[in-house]
Amino acid sequence: MLNLKRRTKGEAFFDLCNNIGMLLICFVTLYPVWYVLVNSLNEGMDGMRGGIYWWPRAFSFENYGAVFQSPGIMLAMGITVAKTLVGTLLHVLFTAMVAYAFSRKDLIGGKLYILLGTVTMFFGGGLIPTYLLMRDLHLLDNFLIYIIPALFSFFDLIIFMTFFREIPDGLEEAAKIDGANDWAIFLRVVLPVSMPVVATIALFHGVYQWNDYFTGVIYLNNMDLQPIQTYLYRVVAQSSSNQMAAQVPGGISKTVTSQSIKLATMVVTTLPIVFVYPFLQRYFVKGMMIGSIKG
Repeated sequence: MLNLKRRTKGEAFFDLCNNIGMLLICFVTLYPVWYVLVNSLNEGMDGMRGGIYWWPRAFSFENYGAVFQSPGIMLAMGITVAKTLVGTLLHVLFTAMVAYAFSRKDLIGGKLYILLGTVTMFFGGGLIPTYLLMRDLHLLDNFLIYIIPALFSFFDLIIFMTFFREIPDGLEEAAKIDGANDWAIFLRVVLPVSMPVVATIALFHGVYQWNDYFTGVIYLNNMDLQPIQTYLYRVVAQSSSNQMAAQVPGGISKTVTSQSIKLATMVVTTLPIVFVYPFLQRYFVKGMMIGSIKG
């Protein structure tokens, strides 16, 4: 027979407090998102009266209609999708290649490279030198400003490198016996067995690329190249409904306000990554645990 230990009152009380605490944390985290969604689905003029906390008082899609009629938003969404897909793919490939080299025990000067890379995680050149560098590289007002500076991350390299070092040496030795060179081993052996860490880094960088607004604000004057998050930043920065109305062509209802358009734009720019994230969450957790447990 199994001897099951009976729970004490102290343990039961701790579990109760723990559950209540977690529910409060979930509420504090999720309610602001719900608040923005609810108010974005309410008529703008009616929303100005306040008092909308749980459900729209005057349900309306006019705010979203105004958002999608705004010139440039679909182009901005296309730029965001393009830079997220291209940037994530190239970042994962480039960082994985460097990490594979760093994971090799026979790499000459490997410890020195790791030391230099670690320093870059804590110290940077600053905004002005970085801007001057981007200017000299002719990346200002260029789509490649989203791709080239973000090709490599030493933090992601550490995650890749830790995973690669756990791959059995026998796999590479077998591939060498079959005549494979380093490129073939990396592309046909190492990457296929590293899908969990590849998915993890793709999630890391994909979320970064989607949410990045700062690059567009600092390095772009061409509005045709602005991503959706920079577009959202500029929408939120507007201070009057007249300014917002000037951006939206043709017959916009008087019930739409600058505040309601801001809320609707926030939802439009946030929902895509919110829908994708849960499907990759398990890879995120697994990637963070890579290398933390040995044996």
